[in-house]
Amino acid sequence: MTKQEIFDSIKGKVIVSCQAVPGEPLYVEEKSIMYLMARAAKRAGTPMIRTSSIRDVVAIKEETGLPVIGLIKINYPGFESFITPTMKEVDELAEVGSDIIALDCTDMKRGDGKSIEEFMTEVRKKYPDQILMADISTYEEGVRAWKLGMDLVGTTMSGYTPYSVKLNGPDYELVKRLAETVDIPVIGEGRVHSPEDAVKMLEAGAFAVVVGGAITRPMEIATRFIKAVENRE
Repeated sequence: MTKQEIFDSIKGKVIVSCQAVPGEPLYVEEKSIMYLMARAAKRAGTPMIRTSSIRDVVAIKEETGLPVIGLIKINYPGFESFITPTMKEVDELAEVGSDIIALDCTDMKRGDGKSIEEFMTEVRKKYPDQILMADISTYEEGVRAWKLGMDLVGTTMSGYTPYSVKLNGPDYELVKRLAETVDIPVIGEGRVHSPEDAVKMLEAGAFAVVVGGAITRPMEIATRFIKAVENRE
């Protein structure tokens, strides 16, 4: 699919995030089971899957035939950023045909000594035709990513960097401000816990919405129910 075809397919839609990293209940060392989550999401009508790790990108594309936002979560010494933080991960994701590659484009510390501007510029130079998504936490980071040639900007990291606003729900204001400024798709992501939250994201100006934990992380879903019952008056 071309970039325009992909964008047309996701406009106004819900992208389902199907991820499980080591330590999470649905992470299986021997074989990923995320393709089953992606199968369910496809049947529900999602046009795209967001997923972490090479094995999940490959398995989900094979299972669903849907375009995939690929990323790799990895912690390197000296790095605070952990979503596709180096060119090594970008290379791996490009090699397996990730339709979109998501990068941490926040101001968090990079252990390689490069600025995020330098990293984004290097990635764009090496992969001029690759669709790149900037995961950001603030308005300023989003505008910078747009100016540096990223194709989409997602509010993924809002609330997850030390300096970004901490909210219980989605950062509608960040979505709104970015949508009014940049001329690339703004993807609303982060703490979208209900269908109503997803609708509000679109009403705030999001091009599309990513929903993960509320759909594909059963421990988080169960915990919300249990806490609500335990905390009732």
